[in-house]
Amino acid sequence: MLARDLVEDHPAVDIGSDALEAARLLGEYHLPGLVVTADGGRPVAVLPASQVVRFVVPDYVQDDPPLARVLNEKAADRIATELAGRTVADMLADRPAELPVLHASDTLLELAALMARLHSPLVAIVEDSRLLGVVTAARLLALALRPA
Repeated sequence: MLARDLVEDHPAVDIGSDALEAARLLGEYHLPGLVVTADGGRPVAVLPASQVVRFVVPDYVQDDPPLARVLNEKAADRIATELAGRTVADMLADRPAELPVLHASDTLLELAALMARLHSPLVAIVEDSRLLGVVTAARLLALALRPA
């Protein structure tokens, strides 16, 4: 089975897109992440939903988890204010040396190995430098674990 056989339609966002809109897209459609594109749709990163959460939770709370229990709900309300005026680029961690991107003709095992190695919830699939869609970890597991 090849990567092209598993491709799903999946929203992508431009690297300069509004961070709040990208976060809303993740939440509204329960997405594990978004493909981030630049230069006419070329994938440049994957933004996992967990990275967005990490971006909006203050470092002092991440460093001291019991503090999250004592902060009131108004602290949770600042998520939207943290994202206001920011771009998708602001939420990305340092650019990785390797992107979770494969060619449509790559195999299922190549796909699984890349996903595992990069700890990525999805892999962008390209053909002729054009984004075809993604393969999510959930889709990969559903296929791999279906009854024989």
